[in-house]
Amino acid sequence: MTGGFWNSFVAIFQKEFVHMRRDRSTLVIALMIPIFQLVLFGFIDQTVSDLPTVVVDQDGTRYARELMDKLRATHTFAIKHVTPDPRAGRDDITSGRARIGVVIPPDFHDTRAHGGGAKILVLIDGSDSNVSAQALASVNGVAADENNQATTEQLQVGAKAPEPALSVQPIILFNPDGRTANFIIPGLVAILLQIVAMVLTAVSIVRERENGTLEQLLVTPIHPLGLMLGKLAPYLFVGLFEMSMILFAMRFGFGVPIRGSLVFLFSMALVYLFTVLSIGLVISTRAQTQAAAQQIAQMFLLPSIFLSGYIFPQNGLPFVLRWIGRVLPATHMIEIMRGVVLRDAGPLELWPNVAALVAISIVMVTLSVRNFKNQAI
Repeated sequence: MTGGFWNSFVAIFQKEFVHMRRDRSTLVIALMIPIFQLVLFGFIDQTVSDLPTVVVDQDGTRYARELMDKLRATHTFAIKHVTPDPRAGRDDITSGRARIGVVIPPDFHDTRAHGGGAKILVLIDGSDSNVSAQALASVNGVAADENNQATTEQLQVGAKAPEPALSVQPIILFNPDGRTANFIIPGLVAILLQIVAMVLTAVSIVRERENGTLEQLLVTPIHPLGLMLGKLAPYLFVGLFEMSMILFAMRFGFGVPIRGSLVFLFSMALVYLFTVLSIGLVISTRAQTQAAAQQIAQMFLLPSIFLSGYIFPQNGLPFVLRWIGRVLPATHMIEIMRGVVLRDAGPLELWPNVAALVAISIVMVTLSVRNFKNQAI
């Protein structure tokens, strides 16, 4: 009995190793997911840095330049644009090119030179309450250092403690209440659409192969591009219907305001769905089984959640991971969703994200058509 048990164990043990060796894709995915999560969570830092900042400098003196140098020294702010026009500064924040706006008034030099208390206006994109809180704390730290230095200088010469040399007047834009739902739910729309659309299309070609109908398609005079687009079209309608339900629940169930154009939002959803469906088709033309196709599709989910800015701010990511996130379609759709829903941004403000989605879609459809042609050959 013992010999029979041992022989059975060894036989099944060897058999499973043979299956693992043959199904290398599943083994690689099983090993890569925990490694990816370990590396990702090890490098993610929720302390944001280098926030894109626009400075509206209406003073133009050395005091204003010294203030900008002190803002840069915090490493929280990365000044991308300096302009005297307040409207240009507001446009930078609305479009997402800047997360912070610092307005230096025209009397900043005169007030500081005469020992008075100068004020600056700080406009903060409140879409992400975590980022806005850290930005506000950092600029308040700069003001506190200025005030401490002025107080020390006055006390050294025996004068009375002065009024604050610099005070900050913050204004939280777009999400003044700091509601987490206003930040999370618009991004969740992009993630949910990706999950449904990519998983559905990832198995479409593989299903044809497993059912034995792929060979019939290969011998017919059907055009590869027509086949790919025909595979995509039904899922586009499913995805748009799902988005309609999510937006309805977001607006009336969770009270998230939609400030921008719904027409523009749905047109961008159409482009985004076309992009993720195309990625699903590329997976489907490469995978050999439906299970493998679903596993590969799930591998795209983790980077889309953690590197897209959906949960963790991209400014807290290392440079390499930040640029990996920029090639993910979810990153651009999340920025479009938050821009339209929260900031009333339009095509002119969000054109880099729109162009990126269109480019990724064209590349993915081209790859899927080429892979299908290679199978036909």
